[in-house]
Parts: sequence; C-alpha cells; structure tokens
Amino acid sequence: MSGCAATERDDVASLPALDVCIVTGFSGAGKSTALKVFEDLRYFTVDGLPGSLTPDMVSIMERPSMGHFRGIALGMDVRQGGFMEDLGEAMEQLRRRGIHPQMVFLEASLPVLMRRYATTRRPHPLEREGMGLEAALTAEKERLAPLRRLADIVLDTSHFSVHDLRRAIQQRWSGNEGRLCSLKINIVSFGFKYGVPKEADFVFDLRFLPNPYFVETLRPLSGKDKAVAEFVFAESSNREFRDKLVDFLLFMLPLMDAEGRYRVTIAVGCTGGRHRSVATAEELYRVLGQSGYPVSLEHRHLELG
Repeated sequence: MSGCAATERDDVASLPALDVCIVTGFSGAGKSTALKVFEDLRYFTVDGLPGSLTPDMVSIMERPSMGHFRGIALGMDVRQGGFMEDLGEAMEQLRRRGIHPQMVFLEASLPVLMRRYATTRRPHPLEREGMGLEAALTAEKERLAPLRRLADIVLDTSHFSVHDLRRAIQQRWSGNEGRLCSLKINIVSFGFKYGVPKEADFVFDLRFLPNPYFVETLRPLSGKDKAVAEFVFAESSNREFRDKLVDFLLFMLPLMDAEGRYRVTIAVGCTGGRHRSVATAEELYRVLGQSGYPVSLEHRHLELG
C-alpha cells in the first residue's frame, strides 16, 4: 500500500488520484478524534461504515462534484458484523481498480483504555455480547490482531493528548498539496468603539497610525482603497511596524501549526474599523495567503466606521 499523501496510480493511470484512508483500531484509542482531524484537513469522513460499502463510497468520491475534498477517511471497527471479511473483500476490489488505501490502526494499553471508558461511562461495543469491559477489550484486541498486522501506520495513543494525536496525523497528511498548512487563519478588522472580537487570539491596536478620517478626501474611502493604505503607511516607521508585524506572525504561526492548533483569529483594530485596521488586515491577508496558509478575511465594522 502507498502513503495516503501520495497514492500510487501506476496500474490505472487514467483514474484521478484519490486518497483513501481506513481509520480503525481499538475502541477508545482515538478513532473519532482522528476522523475529526481528517475532516479539518478537508477529507470527506464517514464513521461506522460497513466494509462492504467502501467501494461504493470511493465511487461517489470520484464524481467531479466531490473534487473539493482532498480524499476520504473511513472509520471502521468491530461494531459492524463481518467487519474483517467485508473489509478484506473491499480492499481487494479497490486494489483491482488501482486504488491503494492506507490503513491507520489506533491502539492504546489496556489500563489506559479502561481508564478512558471509566471517564466517558460509555459501554464498549462488545459488552453487548455479555462481556465485562476488560474481557471486551481483550477480545477486541484478539479479533483485530490480523488487521493490525496489515496496517500501514500503527499509532499508540496511550500517552497522547488530543493535540498529540492531531499533530501526528497532520504531520503525515497536511502536505498533500505542496506546502498546505493545516492551521486556518481568520483575520478580522474592527473598531475599538464597537468592541474587541471575543474570538480573537491576537489583538493588535493600530490607533497609533495616522488616521485618514481627518483627511477630507480620504474620509469617505476605506482601507481597501489604495490611497488610504498609502497614507497609513507613508512614514517609514509605520512601514517598519507593518513589516515587523508580518515577521512576528510568520514566526509564530508555524509554531502554532506544529502544536496542532486548528484555527487562529488575528484581530486588528483602529477607532472606527474603517481605515487603518482594514488596510492592515488586507495586507496580512495578502502576505499570509501567499505564505500558504488558508486565510479568511472579515471587515467587521467597515460599514459602521
């Protein structure tokens, strides 16, 4: 099997590349969390899918309307009857079509799994067969042993936090489109007189910059207009601030990305949220977008300032 980030298509070159990941393993080892990370990375995710339906789901993903997804991640476990046999047949069907799924197997030690179940107070899937929790976990390990041997990647989450698991998956799959950063950046311009955005992770006060509001010809314009941006950053010290702000963010964001953060909101504010903050937000949007980050931009008080 090939890596999920570089699916081989040697035998069926005419088919478009499609990343197919099977996420399985012990109940309580982090499958649901792993699928959420894949979803954040723009994979279409399905949990609890019967193995026999895997080829059908892959066929759906090959439709042009699904092209905005980077791939598909399917969560499977012992809840499905005939799980092992159905999955084996499905994998063989996909291989005949030139699709080579990557299987990720999540596991953890017995004491850790028992502690997690005690915390969540949810029953193990095999407890419905009349087993106690420890017996259910032991039986599951035995049943899934052949699948573990076939897995491309085995992740022991015994000592993982949620962030550790997110990081482990991001490190393997976030590079599927060149340098695509998994950290999503939301840039918000705002006016302090209307209040600071509550969701902001960083807040920068730009009220020290020259205010176009007091220039009659610039007042009706906004920071989206070139003349306003040129006025705000006309002085070399203000351009230096802008450059240092960009340098700071380009230093911090990779560290936050590596830590497993999913989203960061950067808020830049001036008095009314129409001129200085908008001009700065537009510049940050341009630079961070060019640096490979998925960036969104919101001018919250543009029409109020």
